[in-house]
Amino acid sequence: QFKLVESGGGLVQPGGSVRLSCAASGGTLDVYAIGWFRQAPGKEREGVACMAYGNAYYAESVKGRFAISTDNAKNMVYLEMNSLNLEDTAVYYCAAENPPVHTGYSYCGGYAPMDSWGQGTLVIVSS
Repeated sequence: QFKLVESGGGLVQPGGSVRLSCAASGGTLDVYAIGWFRQAPGKEREGVACMAYGNAYYAESVKGRFAISTDNAKNMVYLEMNSLNLEDTAVYYCAAENPPVHTGYSYCGGYAPMDSWGQGTLVIVSS
C-alpha cells in the first residue's frame, strides 16, 4: 500500500524558512506526480506546488518563495519554504498520483485529483 508521511512543520517567524519532508513507501516516486497542498483555518484547500514529469507548477502566492523537489533514491519529496509570512500558516499535505496523466497546473488547480495523501503537518508563522 502506497503511503505518504509528512514532517518538518512547526513554528517559524515571519521572514523565516522551513523545509517540509514527505516520505513515501509502498511505491517509487519516480512514477508518480507529486504535490504539496495546504489548508488554512476557515479556508479551502489550496495547491501550492505540483510536479509531473519533472515540470513544476507553483501557485502565484508562493512563486519565487517555495520550491518542490524530490530525492528518488530516498523516496522523499521536499517543500522548501522561504520568506514566510502570516498567510502561509496552514496544514500542509503531501499528495501523489500514479500514473501522472495530468500537468502540475491541473493537479494544483484542483482540476485533477491526486489519489494518495499524507496526514498533514502544521506550519505556524508567527512572531
